[in-house]
Amino acid sequence: MILPVSRKIKLKSNTEILWDLISLPENLNLVHPFCKSNKVIKWDNNSHSDSLLYYNNRTYIREFFEWEEGKGYKLYIGEEGKKKSKVIWEVIKNKNNSILKISVYPYIFSEKAVIPYLFYYVFFIKPGLSKYLDNVLKGYDWYLTNKVPVKKNQFGTHKWFS
Repeated sequence: MILPVSRKIKLKSNTEILWDLISLPENLNLVHPFCKSNKVIKWDNNSHSDSLLYYNNRTYIREFFEWEEGKGYKLYIGEEGKKKSKVIWEVIKNKNNSILKISVYPYIFSEKAVIPYLFYYVFFIKPGLSKYLDNVLKGYDWYLTNKVPVKKNQFGTHKWFS
């Protein structure tokens, strides 16, 4: 069983500008408050992958497996050679603004029986990932509004990634 954690933010930006930012190689260097470094592994029309070094010195690899120009993408993220979580990024038009929605399907504790998994999901996974995603989304809002890169832990620290 894997339950998703989804968060979204309404942005004062049109969908084209938002798409240009989220599809930019190494864009996490501009917007991600827990990212020490985001480097391209491969970035072309047919394949996208990059590495994300967090401030806790863990490196995750993002492997994109579906790319819908202007609308979003799907990827797997995790440490190299280990289990990965599925992540869905969606760009949604909303009048003159846009909405960025990120949904994570975390692998952690997914092998547990239903009752223990639900316990971990409610008390550990959902609160932790919600805080993480809210901070990442605030980073996109900050950058689109100010055109200035986000600083380390700009919106608060995170026990998993800071």
